[in-house]
Amino acid sequence: MADPDSPDPPGTNPGSVPELTGMLRDGGYLADRGLATAVHVALSLHRPILLEGEVGVGKTELAKTLATVLGRRLIRLQCYEGIDTSQAIYEWDYARQMLYIQAMSEGETGRAANSPDTVVSTLFGPEFLVERPLLSAVRAGAGAVLLIDEIDRADDEFEAFLLELLAEFQVSIPEVGTIRSEDPPLVLLTSNRTRELHDALKRRCLYHWLDYPNAGREVEIVTVREPGIPAELTRKVVSAVNRLRELDLAKPPGVAETIDWARTLDFLGEDLGPDSAGLTLGSVVKDHDDEELVRSRLDDLTAPT
Repeated sequence: MADPDSPDPPGTNPGSVPELTGMLRDGGYLADRGLATAVHVALSLHRPILLEGEVGVGKTELAKTLATVLGRRLIRLQCYEGIDTSQAIYEWDYARQMLYIQAMSEGETGRAANSPDTVVSTLFGPEFLVERPLLSAVRAGAGAVLLIDEIDRADDEFEAFLLELLAEFQVSIPEVGTIRSEDPPLVLLTSNRTRELHDALKRRCLYHWLDYPNAGREVEIVTVREPGIPAELTRKVVSAVNRLRELDLAKPPGVAETIDWARTLDFLGEDLGPDSAGLTLGSVVKDHDDEELVRSRLDDLTAPT
């Protein structure tokens, strides 16, 4: 019999770090021991986890893979400057409310049904409540992975607003009351460090920094994600991408670009050389000034190692 005091329902989560690592690998995501440990603790102790790192190192992909391998629903809140509670938690369906009021005024219902208290109670009932990601995640509980993506793009006020959710796994709706998740979702926040996050937010989260993988691990990642690509081509592409990251680029390529470049070259039946690199550079370099710099270095970029 399962321990009634256990924080997790039996059979919901992997029982160990190696088991979680294997599940993620089966889902196409290679996590090192540090990352797998952080996620395992977050799952077991119901702690949000804050993932910081450069663009393209796999922060968002981790949330997607976790939802898949854990059999949970992925709920994503994409943050941006100016986001507020109506986009994040809930809003009322004002158009339907107006139609309801019009129908009430034109109908032949009794006085009791049309009393002000009854009308107000109905107007702010569940049928008029539009769920946004945070409310959906609280209600879904352990059946969800909540991804709060690029929290650093949101305003300070919104970051402060998240504290109640991260501390108590609850949201407050004045017309309805407080809705709490007794068995909360797995929450992942990502940041590209475009600004520094507040200590109050960090204290409520586990923290893990995701860096670019070394060349050996990146080869392994590409092989797992695209097993049909020849090993020698994968090695050449990874080597070239690592050289790109050493340049003074505005937007260094991430792991996703490495995979795209290898996939593009394999699709075209091309090996990696100065000509093929120049023709396919749009797979890996996504800035005009960066492209001009890289084109001046194509011979060095594709030279044998």
